[in-house]
Amino acid sequence: MKQLLPGIWQWSWFSEEKQIDFNGLFLSVGEHRILVDPPPMTAEAGTFIRRQGALDYIIVTNRDHVREAASYQADFHCQLQVPEADAAQMDVKPSKTFKDGELLPGGIWVIHLADQKSPGESALYIQQGKGVLIVGDALIGKPAGSVSLLAPEKYGDPTKARAWLRRLLKYHFDSILVGDGASILGGAKQVVEQVIQA
Repeated sequence: MKQLLPGIWQWSWFSEEKQIDFNGLFLSVGEHRILVDPPPMTAEAGTFIRRQGALDYIIVTNRDHVREAASYQADFHCQLQVPEADAAQMDVKPSKTFKDGELLPGGIWVIHLADQKSPGESALYIQQGKGVLIVGDALIGKPAGSVSLLAPEKYGDPTKARAWLRRLLKYHFDSILVGDGASILGGAKQVVEQVIQA
């Protein structure tokens, strides 16, 4: 379990198939303890989370990032929140669904990104410090220090997908925490801008 920013920790599980780290986040924001897109965790990570107090929520950013959410929901006895547009395509029973512009517990804003790999793809924005953006499959942290879009064949229309990603640039953020690959903790907005505007 690695601390990235105040109140934000990350753990990773290496996917042999994709040859990339799948990342989960543990957020301690105000009174809330939250997991985001949780991949398998080590016993050490599980112990660390339990020591922080009761877990309140698991948030999943898209239908393909359910990962271990169902088993952790049962283990930690917490709520599960998923994008409304993806809920019907998921093998989990969410406690709540969310959509664009909603404010989730812990002061987390939902940014829906249409025309992505899944219809409900959502980024999460936290107005903490210089701003933190959390993305599922919208952007991949590869190569390290940069971000990239998914392969063009993953989208119905790559041009529309890129256009929707420009919404992210309306937000002030210095860090981008990615579900897949390496997160960028400083200067992230400029990196994202170069990739999206390319």
